[in-house]
Amino acid sequence: MRREVFTPDHESFRKLARDFIEKHVVPEYPSWEKAGQMPRATFEQLGSLGLLGTAIPEEYGGAGMPDYRYNVILQEESARALVTLSTVRTQLDVILPYFLAYANDEQRSRWFPGLAAGTLLSAIAMTEPGTGSDLAGVRTTAVRDGDEYVINGAKTFITGGLLADLVIVVARTSTDPENRRAGLSLLVVEDGMPGFTRGRVLDKMGCKVQDTVELSFDNVRVPVANRLGDEGAAFGYLGRNLPQERMTVAVGSVAQARAAVTATIEYVKERKAFGTPVASFQNTKFELAAMSAEVEAGQTMIDRAVLDLVDGELSGADAARVKLFCTEMQARVVDRCLQLFGGYGYMMEYPIARLYTDARVARIYAGTSEVMKVIIAKSLGL
Repeated sequence: MRREVFTPDHESFRKLARDFIEKHVVPEYPSWEKAGQMPRATFEQLGSLGLLGTAIPEEYGGAGMPDYRYNVILQEESARALVTLSTVRTQLDVILPYFLAYANDEQRSRWFPGLAAGTLLSAIAMTEPGTGSDLAGVRTTAVRDGDEYVINGAKTFITGGLLADLVIVVARTSTDPENRRAGLSLLVVEDGMPGFTRGRVLDKMGCKVQDTVELSFDNVRVPVANRLGDEGAAFGYLGRNLPQERMTVAVGSVAQARAAVTATIEYVKERKAFGTPVASFQNTKFELAAMSAEVEAGQTMIDRAVLDLVDGELSGADAARVKLFCTEMQARVVDRCLQLFGGYGYMMEYPIARLYTDARVARIYAGTSEVMKVIIAKSLGL
């Protein structure tokens, strides 16, 4: 269906991204999967082409174009090529907004050039063992001691934590028994700070190129100058970025579902069963027709929501609706695509197998489908 989201400038960016992915990502992707991460050199290549710094002000080496549509294009082009760009999505869509919104001038001068160039990699440490989506239950503490905070605690499921130079840590700087959400702050822990250690690299079912680790903090001293925004205000900061974070997951879900349908159409045209191309069977045609309709429905939701997000008008409830529909749609579509591959769909040498395992987490991270339903129900007055 016709899309009205992108301008000619966006399409020029798309061509640049597509060329880079085809030349520098696709040939290397199998080795990245085995290594469990994308090489630092690739982040720097992305940075040198300006693909990481579109939202960063020009004076710090970026393009000064804070337009979420550029991030959408990177996701769509990655999915089109049946790859993912490791933790780039997390860095651009989830982490960078905190730096852009809350870093002061000194912090911008210190960190923004490296973030734009791909020489400084980032992660955000929210989730803790036993807390899950309950950010108000954060137990990692940060006690003020003069011009420093002393951090103690542990985090888990941290995307990009293995290579991160800067980790935004959600820590409790004070406790209010009457308000569990109060007293959280954002502190940037830098690689090499004494007491900051990386634990296990977690062995996930999917998303193999995206490292996920455990982090621990044992009396880590962080300068007050590394605090983002005001002390005790982090819960509000985190809530304001959730619509974009959830949109990011939904965008990927639709792009990967579309890629699955495309790959399946190509496969069933070539694959024969009982001497006949699988594409000629009525069931195959009906299945792919239904999946195509679902993908287009998801795409229409995404495009409307992207424009609302760019205009600053995307509500938390609408972001939840989009994430719920698109991630659940992705699960249905990818599962049905794999079925059309038959036994070969279960083999990891076929991209559909990776699309299947990668898809499962979309209904969990950035808020589970059940949490999305709670948010939507509240918006209905229920």
